[in-house]
Amino acid sequence: MDSINQLPADAGVVICGHGSRARIAEREFSLLAKALRARYPGLKIEYGFLEYSAPNIHMALDRLLEQGVRKIYAIPGMLFLATHAMNDIPSVLKTYMAAHSGLEIRYGNELGLHEEMIHAFQTRILDAMSFETVPETGTLYDTLLVVVGRGTSVASANAEAAKLTRIVCENLGFGWSETVYSGVTFPSVGRGLEMALKLGFRKTVVAPYFLFGGRLVDRIYGYVDKVAGEHPDVEFFKADYLRDQRHVINTFVARIEECISAHPGRLDLMQQFEERLSRGEVHVHHHHAEFRPENGRHTHGSGHAHSHHHHAPYRHIGHPHGPRTMINENICCCFMGQFPQEVIDEETSGKPVSPGTPGCQRPQQD
Repeated sequence: MDSINQLPADAGVVICGHGSRARIAEREFSLLAKALRARYPGLKIEYGFLEYSAPNIHMALDRLLEQGVRKIYAIPGMLFLATHAMNDIPSVLKTYMAAHSGLEIRYGNELGLHEEMIHAFQTRILDAMSFETVPETGTLYDTLLVVVGRGTSVASANAEAAKLTRIVCENLGFGWSETVYSGVTFPSVGRGLEMALKLGFRKTVVAPYFLFGGRLVDRIYGYVDKVAGEHPDVEFFKADYLRDQRHVINTFVARIEECISAHPGRLDLMQQFEERLSRGEVHVHHHHAEFRPENGRHTHGSGHAHSHHHHAPYRHIGHPHGPRTMINENICCCFMGQFPQEVIDEETSGKPVSPGTPGCQRPQQD
């Protein structure tokens, strides 16, 4: 059975990310490939993004082909299995493979709750409190852990963030824990922190479960600073995000190995995508909508261009503790476009409201 060290010269790896308007996220994503190359100098490794950042996934695949690669192992650089990993990336890979005869692309699993990812997250949390190892049982009973997940319209992905919170809470021995989200679901970071502080803990660790920095992480830390200013009697600790922490790299290695050694008949994410596609169950957000750096726009493989993206409608968009609490904070305009007007009016009291972050599309209303 093959492993990374046994791959032939015509094999390579591509790490697939979402992309970000923040240059720091683009730079930090590149560190993943750099770290993997350092571990496996002879392995051909590239990375690419769905949108906002360069190179896009097509460009990364082109680079591998230029190096003589005919078998590619594609790994989603995603923490949880939401729409991008389930639909958007396999759509791009499948279309690219169909356009290049003789090319085989095998699609691996998301990072998920691999034990190495849990170790990576726990290390960041311990570092924030200046612990080198897990403290003795009872040490953190007076401390609240607040984990910040990305938040998606996929309930199972949100549930994984909550599961992570519980695992880390028990592993490290916190007195209590809560999960909040920076994205489309509830509770939002600001509202979740306000509610969590009512529990009365005098020490609170806020830990963003994010791979890379950018506007969302900056906003999370901004919420913490704001709440800390309003609660001077509470000591706050802000944990760092994950980046290329060694346990994260270990997880990528494990996912690549799994992808290489997948046994015949295993129903992988690509096959699951193809089956759902055949049943008409797939709504692709980024199909051929990858970023091209030469013109700063998104392009379809057919040559058509557009400059937007959109998110799947979320039925709890008006939840009283969800994204509506972030209205007029320059949140993604495709979320703004989902709010009923009465929700916007209630949250703004008739004041002018920001249309949201530009570059995305307001969804069509049925």
